[in-house]
Amino acid sequence: MTDNTTERILADHTVTKRLGNWTSAGSFDVQARDASVVIDLRSPAVPADVQFRLDLRHSTVKLLVADGDTFDHWDVDWPGKGRLKDAQGPTGEAGRRIHLYGTAVNSEIRVHRGGVAIISAMLSREYLDDVRRARREGGHTTVDDPTREG
Repeated sequence: MTDNTTERILADHTVTKRLGNWTSAGSFDVQARDASVVIDLRSPAVPADVQFRLDLRHSTVKLLVADGDTFDHWDVDWPGKGRLKDAQGPTGEAGRRIHLYGTAVNSEIRVHRGGVAIISAMLSREYLDDVRRARREGGHTTVDDPTREG
């Protein structure tokens, strides 16, 4: 089930992480100034077509995505230094289409896929909290693999 809400992520001189099964929204509004933002889009609840409105100033946005997800970043204005870094590129079967719009002043967007995305999620306080919750409830972790039921 997807909903039509827009997730707003505001980060000012901080680190903000949204990991695991945290949303089913298909639209995101990310505003960051001198900040680092990590957004996990690997959950099956996230729709196949995702929109990102960006307003970045001296910031880094790390997107954790599935192997087949593709990016449309032609509508991002990159004043100063900055770019989309996707070392691996899409592999495997076709996945989500992620549209990026807005401005990224001296900022970058990093894409982590597959095992790199799993390790990025596991190296966080949120994963440690998820492990403790899973142990307490007798379930499974979901931050490392959002497709798994907790």
